[in-house]
Amino acid sequence: APRAMEAVRDVDIDPQGTFKYILVRLQRPDGSDRRDIVRGTAAAEFHNHIFEKVNPEMEKLGYECKCLGGGKIDHNSKDKKIRVFGLSTGYGKADHSVTVEILKKVYTDYEITWSDDKK
Repeated sequence: APRAMEAVRDVDIDPQGTFKYILVRLQRPDGSDRRDIVRGTAAAEFHNHIFEKVNPEMEKLGYECKCLGGGKIDHNSKDKKIRVFGLSTGYGKADHSVTVEILKKVYTDYEITWSDDKK
């Protein structure tokens, strides 16, 4: 379904708190229709738990998924601030600058920053 891409949200993260996140590349098996999405939740103890949930959902829609790396997100909804930092031991560090650009599409009125800090 060509509309499937629109049904996939750019960002799905917890509304508050500090939690692990991953940057995931979706693409059609034929290489068309490629995009990156951000997924993060405090429910995931490890980064691969997030990927293991996202992957089957996206495969059902006809996408191949690749994890481009991970890190942490500190989401302060009260002050409208998001900080992206850290890395994933298993997947390596995501390009946080890419993550920030994706977050900005959704959280348009937020102050969004990133750093390579571990904490």
